[in-house]
Amino acid sequence: MSDAHEHHVELPGPSEVRSPLVQQELKRAGVWFALAVAIGLVALLAQPLLLVMGALVLATMMDGGTRLIGRVLPIPRGWRLTIVLLSAVAFMVYTFYLTGSSLAAQAQAMRTIVETQVARIGGWMQQLGITTTPEDLKSLASQAMSSMGRVTAAVGTAVGAITSGVMMLVLAIFIAVEPKLYERGVAWMLPIEKRAHFYTVADKMGWTLRRLMFGRLIGMTVEGVGVWLFLWAGGVPMAGLLGILTGLFAFLPNIGSIISGILIILVGFSGGTHTGLYAFGVYMAVQIVDGYLIVPMVAKRATDLAPALVLAAQILFGALFGIMGLFLADPIVAMIKVYLEERSKALKPQNPTPPLPSPDA
Repeated sequence: MSDAHEHHVELPGPSEVRSPLVQQELKRAGVWFALAVAIGLVALLAQPLLLVMGALVLATMMDGGTRLIGRVLPIPRGWRLTIVLLSAVAFMVYTFYLTGSSLAAQAQAMRTIVETQVARIGGWMQQLGITTTPEDLKSLASQAMSSMGRVTAAVGTAVGAITSGVMMLVLAIFIAVEPKLYERGVAWMLPIEKRAHFYTVADKMGWTLRRLMFGRLIGMTVEGVGVWLFLWAGGVPMAGLLGILTGLFAFLPNIGSIISGILIILVGFSGGTHTGLYAFGVYMAVQIVDGYLIVPMVAKRATDLAPALVLAAQILFGALFGIMGLFLADPIVAMIKVYLEERSKALKPQNPTPPLPSPDA
């Protein structure tokens, strides 16, 4: 017994903080605890984070316009940014102030037309033996809209929407005035050996977002103006309002085109069968031009995002964060893709091992 006691070696117990084993386990536990806290903060601060993300997207659009003007006018950056902002304000004033009364009347008439068409579709479905009623269709649409964005429900109110828009615009202007200042500030919080990689990723993200937003603006303009002119030439009611709505919904790829197409077809068939078929043809022609010419030439070259990936992200972000999630799903996915690509390039070995020979060789 005494010999066994003499050869017994005491090992550190779990209460010994100086033990390397305990320190390692505490570090692991701290990492998991910090990760859980970070996830909780993201869920709690989802609305402010989305507002910041929206401001970054707006700042990218302003920066892209400023760079584009710089290719033509060699003037200081502040003046070029002022030209971009004044042009955007002038367009909004011309669109909504000068045509506000007529657009408001058209919007009320469109609501009546859409409700009437939905009721007609419900009656036609009942004649076919489908038990769905028009009230079911209306309740389904209202449930779909109310179920979106439980996290950012405050943005859905009129005051919340205006306040959020003003905050995003002001923040975007501050960032667009001197973007390098904020980029250097974020890099300062990183280790020195990580800053070069951060600058590379940030530049690639900015390049991608500028081209993505440029392609989106071109698509919005083509779809909005094209729908307006062709519907007006064909005598379709409310051509101006449908053109504006189509241009705005074009910011949302996939989902936006479906919503605008439904509105165009419903309003078109309210004027008769021939008018409805003509409106459907106009919608298809505009979508073909935008999908097969503009998007491949501008946006797809910058991001090359799979349509199914974008649609899945829109459904997910829309269900979690509402309309803000729908608007920001595409830019967020594009930035994540850029980060993963640059990360894989940084981790790629300089002298990769040659591939193993195939067993069939």
